[in-house]
Amino acid sequence: MDSKTKLADLYSNHHQSRGRYGYLFCHGKRAPYLKEWIGTEKKVLDIGCRDGELTKYYAEGNTITGVDIDPKALEIIKEKLNIETLWLDVNSEWPFTESSYDHIVACEILEHLFYSRSFLEKVAKTLKDGGSFLGSVPNAFRMRNRMKFLWGNEFETDPTHVHMFSHITLKALLSEFFEDVEIVPVQGKILPFLPVSDKTPLKLNRLFSRDLLWKASKPKKVQE
Repeated sequence: MDSKTKLADLYSNHHQSRGRYGYLFCHGKRAPYLKEWIGTEKKVLDIGCRDGELTKYYAEGNTITGVDIDPKALEIIKEKLNIETLWLDVNSEWPFTESSYDHIVACEILEHLFYSRSFLEKVAKTLKDGGSFLGSVPNAFRMRNRMKFLWGNEFETDPTHVHMFSHITLKALLSEFFEDVEIVPVQGKILPFLPVSDKTPLKLNRLFSRDLLWKASKPKKVQE
């Protein structure tokens, strides 16, 4: 069994055992942002699309190519949304031509990739002039996780995560390859009765949010 098939089996079993088919992380809080940022009549590369629970919010009116390492998830999204799909291990495979997509989406992907800088460089080259890179990662250093660490408990329980990001480290990494990096903290609670929202202070949102959603532009140096 080759390494790609082994990785596919790992993620298929992970998704199956953790009930990830039909599940949407953050309960759709990212969807309105992505739908607005992407718009319509765009060519979109959706990396880590899984079974399409998030993709369905911005698929209508756009040409979507869905990419995932889990072949079962690709079967589901193909049936659900009737989009083009590719079974790829983006750690080592990248069959896309330069300047070929208006938007590239990678939600909950960076934390899984061994070589994040190599991946981001390829993403930047694959975007069209004026295109944007959209994605999200878990807010690994949110207050809830810090409290778990303080009491000697593991706060990262997903064995498929190989990187952890805070707002500061995420913005620094994205800014190496993209311009106009905007990071939006989503979901989570500051207090039991006070959820993270656009009505609460940004510094608190960064500290308590469950996820970090971003929008970034193709850098000028790639547009030459």
